[in-house]
Amino acid sequence: MNKYEMMFIVRPDMEEAEIKKTADNMKKVLTDAKAKIVEEKAMGQRELAYEIRKFNTGYYYLFIVETTKEVEQEFNRVARINENIIRHIIVKVEE
Repeated sequence: MNKYEMMFIVRPDMEEAEIKKTADNMKKVLTDAKAKIVEEKAMGQRELAYEIRKFNTGYYYLFIVETTKEVEQEFNRVARINENIIRHIIVKVEE
């Protein structure tokens, strides 16, 4: 099992319930694959360093997860095709 930090930014122009649903769907990708979520943070709306898809802010979410490479790849694939996520990053944490 590897440890990963998975962060994604959700579009700010949606209803609060829709933003939470997007985050829950990303969490479901991990839990359905039996990944162990060590820590979960909803970091709220923050200003972006630069404009992304005409947005200057976004809702940040962070998951610290212990899982396999295959689950990490699936999370990456789903985040890439989800139109509500404007940016994501996955970092493998060395211990």
